[in-house]
Amino acid sequence: MASAIVPDIWQWTRGLPSPKHWRGESYSLEICNSPSTNQSLNLVVSWHSETQSFSLSYSIRAELHDPISLWSSHCSKSRSANGGSDVAVHFLHDIICGVIRYGPCFSKPLFRLPNVQASEEDSGKIFSLAALTLGLMVCVYEAPSTARRELVGAVSAQLMHADMRGAAEKLMLAMGPGMEEQWMRSLNLAATNWVMEARRSGGMSPVLPFRVFSYAVLAASRRLWKVRLYCPVVAMVVERPAHRTKDEKLLFSLNYQHLEAAIQFVYSVTFREEWIDVNVNVDSIRCELVRLVSETLMAKQGYGSDEKHFPSRISLQLRPLVQTDVLSLTLRRSTEDSPVREADMESGLDGAAPAPTGIAMSAHRTATRTLGPWNSEHSVHGDTASLNWSLHGGGAEGREREAFSGEPPKLELLQPRSWFRNRCTNPGRPPATARGGGVMFAGDEHGEGACWRMGAATAGKTVEWEIKGSVWVTYCPSKRRAVHAETRRLEFREVMRLAVRE
Repeated sequence: MASAIVPDIWQWTRGLPSPKHWRGESYSLEICNSPSTNQSLNLVVSWHSETQSFSLSYSIRAELHDPISLWSSHCSKSRSANGGSDVAVHFLHDIICGVIRYGPCFSKPLFRLPNVQASEEDSGKIFSLAALTLGLMVCVYEAPSTARRELVGAVSAQLMHADMRGAAEKLMLAMGPGMEEQWMRSLNLAATNWVMEARRSGGMSPVLPFRVFSYAVLAASRRLWKVRLYCPVVAMVVERPAHRTKDEKLLFSLNYQHLEAAIQFVYSVTFREEWIDVNVNVDSIRCELVRLVSETLMAKQGYGSDEKHFPSRISLQLRPLVQTDVLSLTLRRSTEDSPVREADMESGLDGAAPAPTGIAMSAHRTATRTLGPWNSEHSVHGDTASLNWSLHGGGAEGREREAFSGEPPKLELLQPRSWFRNRCTNPGRPPATARGGGVMFAGDEHGEGACWRMGAATAGKTVEWEIKGSVWVTYCPSKRRAVHAETRRLEFREVMRLAVRE
């Protein structure tokens, strides 16, 4: 694979001379190259003279014997002598529009342009990240077949650089939730097309940038932690079955989807006389599978949007990374009046003698509840709170099983009322299940949490908290009479920084 050195597109753009001082009609920056074919992918800025003004346009070109323009921006007028810096913001707008146009939404996007300032280091990374993302899309869809694989691999390696991941998080926050979803759907559609092309050619699935893309944000004013998560189905680990169906239409329906999830926690810090309580409760969890192509194409090449995976298990682990400040940890309910039937509660407490570090004890508890078709099992292990939700389905003769854990008998899959058939449109679909097949947990019904008792010396410190999780998605026939069923899984990890203050 080519070098993963990331070109500083922002500084190069800002460093362009005034158009009247150019020595030619264009300037070029190499983004990456294909060593085996000696072809490169270049960013080119071109100067156009008009009556009493200058205008610049950007393009992404494949440099062959005869250069091929793969993408071009609009012309932006330059009214000052600052060269490229005064049109950089216009170029960023064209980049974002270019990425969105490759996605399932074809209407011209309306959005608030991210605030990119020349004096901020993060702005340069955001600008370069956006340009490289567009470069990746252009390579997938437009690059010559002889160099496409190497060019896509090279840009992917650049996007997986640590600085680019941080820039992606900042870009998502700057664009806002609506544009963020369109951006990720466009990117994951390109990733899905690239994986499917590799499979059709008999090659191995390629390494994807941001295979599972997640980021976390802390809203201190509202005492809120929020984790956003995106992952194309083709990038998830297949847990069962070991074989794949050969039904191409079913594969199209299953593969051209991606997971969108939002997990929110509310926290509070309470100062006691000799210790500090840090409470973290689940505020809401939303997981849904979203199609990456139009409904028309899904019906033409697949079996429609009803044949898709659905969330079947969610597992979260929370813990402070510095363990020496933790005195104890206990489970909590976010509400005492939850309208949920209690099915089973098991709890225990393991104590330990005070250690030389000053840690007095560690509480352990396991609780299991039935939340309609969802079972909730929460436990504590040392300083880690483990929160788990699993979907159960009715099997033959009233027997229930966890949807994610095993493949149901083939005869059950053919039964008209078994295993969530018509689960998207059935008015009697399981509680917390949306019409689109996703799941939505509200904190007042499903909001378990935990309380960490911290030493008084923690006051004023900024403590790092690790949020790890896994999401399982399961497919079984909804309207089709078929016997294929499968479960896939993804994992994510985020670190939050919490200032322990009153």
